[in-house]
Amino acid sequence: MTSIATSTIPMGAEAALAAFQGELERALAEALVLPDEAAMDPRWSRAMVELRAYTLRPAKRVRPTLLVSGWAFAAGGLGSGVPAGVQAFSAGLELLHTFMLIHDDVADRAAVRRGGPALHRVLSAGKSGEDLAVVVGDHVYSRAVEVMLGSGLPRAPEATRYMMSICRHTAVGQYLDIDLARTPLAEVNLFQTLKVANLKTARYGFVAPLIAGAMLGGADKGLLEQLERVGRQVGLAFQLRDDVIGLFGDDAVAGKDGGGDFVEGKRTFPVVAAWTRADAAGRARLEQLWDGDLRDARALAAARREVDHWGGREATQRVIERMTRSARRTLQALPAASGARVVLDGLIARMVRRAR
Repeated sequence: MTSIATSTIPMGAEAALAAFQGELERALAEALVLPDEAAMDPRWSRAMVELRAYTLRPAKRVRPTLLVSGWAFAAGGLGSGVPAGVQAFSAGLELLHTFMLIHDDVADRAAVRRGGPALHRVLSAGKSGEDLAVVVGDHVYSRAVEVMLGSGLPRAPEATRYMMSICRHTAVGQYLDIDLARTPLAEVNLFQTLKVANLKTARYGFVAPLIAGAMLGGADKGLLEQLERVGRQVGLAFQLRDDVIGLFGDDAVAGKDGGGDFVEGKRTFPVVAAWTRADAAGRARLEQLWDGDLRDARALAAARREVDHWGGREATQRVIERMTRSARRTLQALPAASGARVVLDGLIARMVRRAR
């Protein structure tokens, strides 16, 4: 796997990160070139071509960036570039995320991902495509673990075990998210929606990459605790922003279907916040809408109006802003010399601007 070699020539954090991101795309492509599978069957070879194209679609690569930031905080900085082993582990982490996206889209019956068709739509129509995508997702999961363990870093086994434990917790969050969709709104509270957001997104998407990267860099307990707080605050804010986009945002910003959370009847924070603030008549309308068919355009428009009318979007925005401020305060206590603080602060700023 092509990787960034550690250089003795100092470079700025931005230059190091740009070099890392360029190499990451090449490393991802190479990780999915598997000679031991080349002669297995032409149909599988075609599936792998589609998988590589899907994996390499333009994406933010947030998790590898966070992993490198965590490593830089622990190792002393980005100034010398990103070592080959960290580069390899980052590629494995992005493959792990690809597996998550493939399975999520099947579970959510999503049609679009990263500006293109969801993988199950690419592989075949209907249930056949969903079944094939689940299998391809399992394959990517195995490859991700291979790549992380094969990075050659002394603490790679520890960081990989940690990532696997987080994946288990993410499954709990996904289960709760799906199960709550069939629970009456009156029985769902804001604490439950935040629990799902923490398990499903904050810990997996933000806390875990920072912690795994810091582990690879030899972080002490104090640094790990600080990074956990930053990751949790940013991750919850990100998920709540995603909840708003899922209800009201456009497809181009989200990279997936706008309104999908409504159609799936998900009990996200904006919906439950609206129900909590509504009067008896408003709660009855919300319950009727969520028990009905939100694939109907008129019902979808009515649901959006109700959530807005009862302050669901506004309440969510206030929580996002509060968590973002908390994350930035925690971030200021971390070492500035590594360059990673600038990277993380920029990531928070981009998230805040996202789909306003």
